[in-house]
Amino acid sequence: VKVVESGGGLVEPGGSLRLSCSVSGIFSYYAMDWYRQTQGKEREYVAGISRFGTENYRDSVKGRYSITRDDGEAAVFLQMNNLKPEDTAVYFCNAVQWRMGTRINDYWGQGTQVTVSS
Repeated sequence: VKVVESGGGLVEPGGSLRLSCSVSGIFSYYAMDWYRQTQGKEREYVAGISRFGTENYRDSVKGRYSITRDDGEAAVFLQMNNLKPEDTAVYFCNAVQWRMGTRINDYWGQGTQVTVSS
């Protein structure tokens, strides 16, 4: 399974970006999450969407970020609005297959850099 992110870049505070993540294989098997990481810090959960469309967000991005998935395109998207400098990070896409509450398969992309700066 190959996971590929795109859409990162440099944006001014208050601006928007839309990240995309494409997944090979049977996309409908996977719950999809976005994580981010800055240098010297642990990777942190940002948002996720289940196979059935249930969304979750970390508190600091609620109301600003929106995660969606398109099973026909085998892709997940992260719309990021009102970006802040503290959102600067490498963003990673994670495809997770769950079975009976157990994480049985786990695939990561290479990451895409998001920089929020004036």
